[in-house]
Amino acid sequence: MSGSEPKFSSPLERETAAHENIRRTAVRYQPDFPTVPLRLGLYPVVDSVAWIERLLEAGVRTLQLRIKDQHDHHVEEDVRAAIALGQRYRARLFINDYWRLAIKHRAYGVHLGQEDLAETDLNAIREAGLRLGVSTHDDMEIDRALSVRPSYIALGHVFPTQTKQMPSAPQGLKQLAAHMQRLQGYPTVAIGGISIARVPAVLETGVGSVAVVSAITHAADWRSATQQLLALAGVGDE
Repeated sequence: MSGSEPKFSSPLERETAAHENIRRTAVRYQPDFPTVPLRLGLYPVVDSVAWIERLLEAGVRTLQLRIKDQHDHHVEEDVRAAIALGQRYRARLFINDYWRLAIKHRAYGVHLGQEDLAETDLNAIREAGLRLGVSTHDDMEIDRALSVRPSYIALGHVFPTQTKQMPSAPQGLKQLAAHMQRLQGYPTVAIGGISIARVPAVLETGVGSVAVVSAITHAADWRSATQQLLALAGVGDE
């Protein structure tokens, strides 16, 4: 009967069908932007060139410069300097929001929030060969991100966070795991309130990468914190 559940002769047949559905979903949603590794590893998000340089020297190879709510001409020198450092260390440096400057100075990639998608020339980012990451906070925003087919999708906020004001509730590990069932095979990043102690449980959901802010920048010993996080999350795949 139309709309009825498919019939399976055995649990193995049901499991095989489920895996095939996951495979088809992954193929359907291949990124339309330049690709990134499935696992980006530890992904610090920081607000200064000084932090970018420290973390690159410490061995981090995926990171983001996030300077909020400034005019392009006020941040261009910082963006240029950060991109130059990323290139020197052969790192995956994403610029948050300032996509025109990222294109101009040839960044590895750009990260955008949901509110930025409608105001950004996505074709210009794609044609310049930059990778694109997009923030999401629920299933509807994941749908919107998938329609853009970015290089990776950020899933947050997982836990309560003091880093920025969030209009949505924390998703928690259970919801993160549910998102990962849907997004298997797509590069993903978990973000929001992730401490060193929480990283193993976050990674158990299957998410490919872990973004942190205060776990490093507010640590009593940021070098030690960074090394502990690298040991847990890695530097990412080549």
